[in-house]
Amino acid sequence: MKLILGLLLLAVAVRMWLKRPRGDAVAELPSWMKTIDTFTTPRALAMGVALSAVNPKNLVLVVAAAAAIAQTGIPGGDQAVALAVFVVIGTVGPGLPVAIYSGMGERSAQILAGLRKWMGRNNGAIMAVIALVIGAKLIGDGIASL
Repeated sequence: MKLILGLLLLAVAVRMWLKRPRGDAVAELPSWMKTIDTFTTPRALAMGVALSAVNPKNLVLVVAAAAAIAQTGIPGGDQAVALAVFVVIGTVGPGLPVAIYSGMGERSAQILAGLRKWMGRNNGAIMAVIALVIGAKLIGDGIASL
């Protein structure tokens, strides 16, 4: 299973890398991201759940993490703690802009606008590197267990 997930993540990494904007090309944002500033609280919550739980890349990462945790052979309570740590670490990225906005209020607008622009421009490369690292780890684990 780890080998298959690793190969899948490697394919995702290659696809993301090849589709990233190059040079001065402007990154095309998904339609939902273009309208994110107009979201109400319920819609933002619904989109957060949809983008985190239903996104195929996220599902592969969560299944890979669950498989890695389950394969350790540690007791169920310790596995739950490991999964909780994985979830906390996974929320740092999305939680950082929320913390900046909550802590700085209106002063955060310029910082968050710059962060949004940078992440939109580099999203393909960021996702490609993450998928590559995790995919390589899973492939290595899969080969080692053969």
